[in-house]
Order: sequence, then structure tokens, then C-alpha cells
Amino acid sequence: MKYLVRERIFSFADRFNIQDEDGSDKFQVEGQLFSLGDKLRIYDLDGRELIYIEQQIWRLLPEYNIYRGDRLLARVKKELTLFKPRFTIESQYGDFTIDGDVFAHDFTILNNGRPIAWVSKKWFSLSDTYYVEILEGEDHAFILSLVIVLDQVLYDESGNNR
Repeated sequence: MKYLVRERIFSFADRFNIQDEDGSDKFQVEGQLFSLGDKLRIYDLDGRELIYIEQQIWRLLPEYNIYRGDRLLARVKKELTLFKPRFTIESQYGDFTIDGDVFAHDFTILNNGRPIAWVSKKWFSLSDTYYVEILEGEDHAFILSLVIVLDQVLYDESGNNR
């Protein structure tokens, strides 16, 4: 399944829809305004919360926790690297890594060394726009939460492309 993740350029808090390749809304993402650290929620179209993302503050490198209800699904940590962005994910679903290119626009999400999703950031766009392809059988809301964390770490926090 392919998705389009496009953040709205003029909003006080992160708030946007995630669409499938046909342009139909599939998920809604809402950020919490005036919070210490990033706090985002992914909802289905009926308004049920699927995923809660919370930034861990006071860390040397960016770190996020991803929850489903009260259960911790994953801890995402940015690794210290010189050229290519890389993330490690301690997860209930196995050992994940997110490996990017030197330009931080193309990423592969691997589970136990096996590619399960591909992410490509649009080069010229007024808002952060990602194309995401996820293999069938994977937890799509969870994989999309990893893409949102990727965006928060690489683009929203550093002020790039804003």
C-alpha cells in the first residue's frame, strides 16, 4: 500500500491527513499545541486513537516513544552518524532500523534486516511531503508513526525546510 504524508504548511500545531495513493484520506494526525516536547496522535477516520507519539526531552540525541493505548510499542533513537541519518528502534515487533541516504530524502525501514517500507521525501515542496510504500501484512499505522518521527527529528526540530 502506498501513502502520501503531507503536513499543512500554515497550522499552529501539526495537523494533517495521510492519504492513500488514490487521494482518499486514511488517517488523521494531530499534534498537541503548547507542550514540552512533541506529542502527536494518529487517528482512524472514525476518530479512534491508534497511535500516540511522545518525544523524550532532555536527551543528547532525539528519542521518541510510540504507544498504542497504554502499551509502549517502540522507542526510536537517532544514532550519532556523520553523513547518513540512521535510527534504531526497540520495538514489540522486532528489531527495526531506518536507514537514509546522505541527503536525508530517501529511507528504507527494515525489520530484522528485511526491508518492509520505503520512504521518499519530495525535493521541492512548500510543506514536508513524503511518499511511503508499506508491504502488506505490516502494521501500517505503526510504520507511518515511524515516518512522522523521522520528519520531527530531521525537519521540524532543526528548522530545515521551514
